[in-house]
Amino acid sequence: MNKRKIILFIAFALLLIGTCLLLYPDFVRWQYNKKAASIKEDFDERMKAEERVNDNETELPPYLRDLYEAMQAYNRNIYENGQEGFKDAYSYQNPSFDLTEYGFPDNTVGYLDIPRMNISLPVILGATQENMELGAVHLTETSLPIGGINTNCVIAAHRGAATPMFRDIEALETGDKVYLTNPWETLTYRVVETKVIYPYETDEVKIQEGRDLLTFSTCHPLGFNYQRYIVYCERLLP
Repeated sequence: MNKRKIILFIAFALLLIGTCLLLYPDFVRWQYNKKAASIKEDFDERMKAEERVNDNETELPPYLRDLYEAMQAYNRNIYENGQEGFKDAYSYQNPSFDLTEYGFPDNTVGYLDIPRMNISLPVILGATQENMELGAVHLTETSLPIGGINTNCVIAAHRGAATPMFRDIEALETGDKVYLTNPWETLTYRVVETKVIYPYETDEVKIQEGRDLLTFSTCHPLGFNYQRYIVYCERLLP
């Protein structure tokens, strides 16, 4: 092989490698979105046969009624005790409930739709590393995702190339709507504020008196994890 052919071969190889590197994040996003859509479909199939909260006009199945009441009690308890258990990164890893006790095959409690970011993510109880590879996670010691005054449900997700769930979170703007579906209903929230904090500033994501909040948290800056990018969303009531 002469020198000219060697140079052309190397140039082609570099071009091919560069193209693969450029397309890799999009491929991973497509692959994850496909998996998330499957989890969402399974959740919907499991729930659509069940009656949902609707102005108290229908009777809930016992396991859903019991779970809803238990979640309300949990939210009320952490509000009244000032979220005393929410102290560090380890305090929110263990799931707040074992959903298998209520007829669920896993700890997926619902899903999150964010139109601005074009994502739909399953929401899993407990911010373990294993759960964070599967979707967005609910931080234990924060309010469970059923809404209500004096609640703040904090949901976290990765934003890296391999797990791009919240990668584009900085695209969210004040006024954007987001939707949180649980086994009973779909709650609508509106983005009201964004902020950058440090991981130890846990007071920034605690319950705020008199408000019904949904808060997103992810690593910041992109590619690092020494800060957190926070998005506050407030409930829009019908």
